[in-house]
Amino acid sequence: MRILVKILLPLLAIILIVESCKTEKIEAIIPDDCLVKASALNGQIIPEEYIITYRSGSKSARMADTEIKQSIKNLNIDESAIEMVMEGEKTLLMAHLEDNELAKIKADRNIESVEPDRILSICACVDVVAPRSVTWSVRKTGYGKIGQISPKVAWVIDTGIDLDHPDLNVDNAKSLSFVTGQTSADDLNGHGTHVAGIIGAKNNTVGLLGIASDVKLVALKVFNQLGEGRLSSVIAAVRHVNTNSKAGDVVNMSLGGEGVSATLEREITNAANRGILFAIAAGNESEDVEKYSPARTNHPNVFTVSAVDSSNRFASFSNYGSSVDVAAYGVRVLSTYSNGRYATLSGTSMAAPHVAGLLLTRGVKIPKRGTAINDPDGKPDPIARE
Repeated sequence: MRILVKILLPLLAIILIVESCKTEKIEAIIPDDCLVKASALNGQIIPEEYIITYRSGSKSARMADTEIKQSIKNLNIDESAIEMVMEGEKTLLMAHLEDNELAKIKADRNIESVEPDRILSICACVDVVAPRSVTWSVRKTGYGKIGQISPKVAWVIDTGIDLDHPDLNVDNAKSLSFVTGQTSADDLNGHGTHVAGIIGAKNNTVGLLGIASDVKLVALKVFNQLGEGRLSSVIAAVRHVNTNSKAGDVVNMSLGGEGVSATLEREITNAANRGILFAIAAGNESEDVEKYSPARTNHPNVFTVSAVDSSNRFASFSNYGSSVDVAAYGVRVLSTYSNGRYATLSGTSMAAPHVAGLLLTRGVKIPKRGTAINDPDGKPDPIARE
């Protein structure tokens, strides 16, 4: 599910796109729900980079870092090939492997699965605007008070969050970056900050109001300033949530990529089994979500979200299908943005955090009213709203 968004810059007939996308002139009026496609790198396999899962019940399933390194040595593979070890019910290993080393790993009976690491990307065009207290999408969805949601936490797996935005309650100490070479979870792109504001912008005297106003936000940064990241970083972020969150916490994943990842879906399911709730964007390919992870993940605590506009019409870009649980507002949505600003964006990336906010205020029994008009799969998604 690529997190793709559109913004028209006032008075200029161009769209400014993050560097991973092509800047192009606008020759005609663009529909409100038009999106710019993601970088051509989206879904591209990273040569010789692999995500390895150890089999449950195997001797290696709960090995510590030092034991994993020794097991790799036993296969005559240098331990320098190991890039990351994530312990848990099933140990995950990120490794750089040549073909002969990959063959040895695949032949090890302790290994459950091996999948190539891939590039995930976003592409955003930005319409920076002045804020207004209660936006149309928040008003129609419904919003809650801090007393209803504390001490729940919203975990935002995205481009980071503007750590000192005056309208956001970010837990800087718990926020982390999974982007190589970037130690800060501060948002250098803007997408994650926009998502965070929809979820929980403060009920204060500035800016605007989020669905679950004042909720504590934790930024788990997996995309860089160009909107590019790695599948392995997303998997590592979900594993981190599973280890450090509690039942009732909510994870927003306004992201995705080309194809399917069994490892990512398994990590989400493991966390959901612990009572952690997920709001996941359906994606913006105008296709069935069954083609994409994590959108196709099914679990009672996982909500895949399609997008509708302010008139409840199914967004032309939104993915659809039987794995979609609800629709939410995702066309020209105003929220917080990087560097203390506010902006309007479109995408299922914007729809998912509306549901994340409702999960924080209402739990899994989120309110629904009406259905999406012109849903392509013929089974209109219920709209998450009061």
